[in-house]
Amino acid sequence: MTTRSLQKEMETAIRAVIAASQLCTRVRATLVDRFTMVKDDRSPVTIADYGSQALICRILKDTFPHDAVVAEEDAETLTRQENRGLLRDVVREVNSLFPGLSSRDVCAAINWGSQNPADRFWTLDPIDGTKGFLRGDQYAIALALIEDGHVRLGVLGCPNLVRTAGSEEDDGRTIFVALRSQGAFETDLHLRQKNPIRVSNTAAPAEARMTESYESSHTDHGSHQRIVSHLKMANPPVRMDSQAKYAVLARGDTAVYLRLPSPRSPNYRERIWDHAAGSIIIEEVGGRVTDVCGRPLDFSQGKKLLMNQGIVATNGRLHEVVLQAVGIELKVNT
Repeated sequence: MTTRSLQKEMETAIRAVIAASQLCTRVRATLVDRFTMVKDDRSPVTIADYGSQALICRILKDTFPHDAVVAEEDAETLTRQENRGLLRDVVREVNSLFPGLSSRDVCAAINWGSQNPADRFWTLDPIDGTKGFLRGDQYAIALALIEDGHVRLGVLGCPNLVRTAGSEEDDGRTIFVALRSQGAFETDLHLRQKNPIRVSNTAAPAEARMTESYESSHTDHGSHQRIVSHLKMANPPVRMDSQAKYAVLARGDTAVYLRLPSPRSPNYRERIWDHAAGSIIIEEVGGRVTDVCGRPLDFSQGKKLLMNQGIVATNGRLHEVVLQAVGIELKVNT
């Protein structure tokens, strides 16, 4: 398949992410405690997570019925007796944008994302950064198409990230889109204007700004701070949830994104849905994404990046010097 033939895939992915962004924004505006529960792994999940996945999976299934979808959520917890009220809330929110679906239809759509990777498949995080969503901070709807282990298309919906060069009519909901070998752009939910984006051209670490995860459980803030000091970065790190970190790097707001493994979980491996969409956006605007050893991210190993550890994303010009600083930090800690 050539890149040019992915136009239908790109248009469908954008439509799906826009619908999910609208649902998430609506839920967040009326969020109450009963819309949230804690999964078996102790991570939070909301009706927006489930509704977003249901919408996107249903749209993908209707348009590309032979494509697998590998997503973060499944409907097993949602269908438990004690969560019947939550399921009704999910169905109501999905029907506000996709009328006529029953609870069975919605659960089937959610579970369409419980497939295994294939030669061609979509990977989805319906809300990347659920804790950020709950706080009213940054989160992202992340959708990517992977073929033969390579990311070909990525779409990030960032409803709380204000668009570059936005107008007074903008509602602050931003979409980032990248197609392999065709660049990337930023737009709003109404697709009124597609703005090309580009990474920062800074080559001086002291002038660069780094972004990192808000949650300390997701990364090693202490190591990051020592790397910042080693590189003599004058600006403090920007902390935010989700793949919105990739988005701000892609449009030049920051120049470095680090995600070093937490000392509490040295053997942790990243999930593909947490990085597929963001990584192609960075690469298509001149940046570079590797693991902490400088290896390209390998999306051919299933649901996790089993051949990679940690994430180093930069504007490209700073990549080698950042990798050197990361290597020094990791060597000290071993």
